Amino acid sequence: MSKSLLMGVDIGTYESKGVLVSLDGKVIASAVQPHKMLFPKAGWAEHDPELTWWGDFLAISKKLLSTPDVKNSDIKGISVSAIGPDVLPIDENFMPLRMGILYGVDTRAVEEIRELNEKHGSKNIFQATGNALSSQSTGPKVLWIKKNEPEIYSKARWFVDATTFIVARLTNKVVVDHYSAGAQVPFYDPISKSWNPLMCEGILDVSQLPEIHWSDEVIGEISLKAAEQTGLFPGTPVLTGTIDAGAEALSVGVTKPGEMMLMYGSTIYIVQVTDNEDARDERLWASPYLFKGTWCLQAGMATSGALTRWFKDQFAIDLILAEEDGGALAYKVLAESAAGVEPGSEGIIVLPYFSGERTPLNDPLAKGTIFGLNLTHTRAHIYRAVLEGMGYGVKQHVDLFKEMNVTPSIIKSVGGGTKNPAWLQIISNISGVPQEIAPITVGASYGNALLAGIGVGLVSGPEAIREWQEGSRMVTPDPKLTEFYLPLSKIYNELYYATKDLMHRLHKLFN
Repeated sequence: MSKSLLMGVDIGTYESKGVLVSLDGKVIASAVQPHKMLFPKAGWAEHDPELTWWGDFLAISKKLLSTPDVKNSDIKGISVSAIGPDVLPIDENFMPLRMGILYGVDTRAVEEIRELNEKHGSKNIFQATGNALSSQSTGPKVLWIKKNEPEIYSKARWFVDATTFIVARLTNKVVVDHYSAGAQVPFYDPISKSWNPLMCEGILDVSQLPEIHWSDEVIGEISLKAAEQTGLFPGTPVLTGTIDAGAEALSVGVTKPGEMMLMYGSTIYIVQVTDNEDARDERLWASPYLFKGTWCLQAGMATSGALTRWFKDQFAIDLILAEEDGGALAYKVLAESAAGVEPGSEGIIVLPYFSGERTPLNDPLAKGTIFGLNLTHTRAHIYRAVLEGMGYGVKQHVDLFKEMNVTPSIIKSVGGGTKNPAWLQIISNISGVPQEIAPITVGASYGNALLAGIGVGLVSGPEAIREWQEGSRMVTPDPKLTEFYLPLSKIYNELYYATKDLMHRLHKLFN
């Protein structure tokens, strides 16, 4: 008897995930494929699109199809998401012309940001796009390719992100969703919901950008070639897809105004849904959300999981070796040690700007800082301070949303960090906002499965996620600790501005 399953795949920063989900939201099968991020130069962050983006999709597809009693014809719809916004030039055969340049963690295009701001005026760019240029923006990175790699630029038929690349390989259609297009600053006009030729001028031609559709639209089907490569059934409907953060937000039930998604990934990413399309601020990003008639504010810190990974790898080698010998997980031991340190880390404040900082500073030259050390401090103190530093960064955004009258009523959290109870509690205590942790925290691939179901008409709509995710647990802030953290949060905010000039001078000495 034929089943009806939905397939969602997400290509992440350090690993990719895929799921097969039944129509009532039950995860039937899942698969994970780890990969590496490439750092060829300081400030550069890349992926190999053939090996990582397409290669991971192939591997995950085959793993999912190896599930007992699952046939490829059981899959009724497929949706893909990936990290973004990325920049990848491809030729007319969807072949990559270079490595994929990643989102805001890649800060190579500082000079091109300055050049475009001078050309158009930063205020004009913000008025035209709802966004300021930053290291997150794709336009400056395309311009960087044009200036520094002219032979590659001249061969490019399209400039795409990871999701578009995979969907093109599956369907021969070069498309992007409105949510992802909104991140293609300064190319996208959020008013007309189309590409802006004026803002493309001098960077690329509009014809080199994908067609724009909504995330839940079926735009094609698995081609015969893709079926041979993936094992998927030819003719299976494929949706436009989206950036991972949008699918991640949907996966935990962020559908209504006032609901905020906090993604604990390699970076922290925030999506705040609002019904006010005029809600914009140069310190944040704004775009349509996944569905017609929706709008959202977005924010992203440059490091979170990438920073805890760095800390573990550099300062907890003993714990890593013990884990390899069958001991406790290194992250678990670090988290437990941090939980044993008093709030405030006995005077240490960490600025987590180890890859610059995205919102609300939009400063790719910002530097990571460990401030307030003395000889009584231990590894546990510093690790707790790392977690608290990211908590202060989240509070910055919550305060900014309040200032804009789009105060989050609840934070819906997802990602690897939700496995760290100490970190969750720190975030709520510092921000003063409760967090809801859904029972299924698979992430963006789960949201993609829902999108696939909506697109092919087998799931009623976005609100079905609430039935899929029944039984959430809550993390509530301690009001006394929220009050306790206020002066520390102010020092965190002031510390950047007190050292900003020194950070920039230091950058110039070594770059």
